[in-house]
Amino acid sequence: MGVLGLTFKPNTDDMREAPAIPLITALQDLGAKVKAYDPEGIEQARTELLDVTYCDGPYSCADGADALVIVTEWEQFRALDLAQLKQAMTTPVLVDLRNIYRPEEVISQGFRYESVGRGSQRE
Repeated sequence: MGVLGLTFKPNTDDMREAPAIPLITALQDLGAKVKAYDPEGIEQARTELLDVTYCDGPYSCADGADALVIVTEWEQFRALDLAQLKQAMTTPVLVDLRNIYRPEEVISQGFRYESVGRGSQRE
């Protein structure tokens, strides 16, 4: 499982009340092995989240993932190369908790797309 965005909000390293903390903890409780990437918050996250593989970019985070979850709306996550993401992943599932992508854009690239308030989106 890959998680993009660890901080409370973009453009900070602030982990206080970050939604990624309970999300990752719950995934781990369910047996998931979690990989994560954040442009600024990895060092802070290391003190909050144990047993996480921290990656150096979004594509290494997607490598081998069964699903990728966008938790924080960092600007760089809005311009991901979806074809490159899909190629890196084991299963092309994108869970967009910030609704930064248009469903039709992601689905046209062959992903199953889940977002907040939009329901399930499939090819």
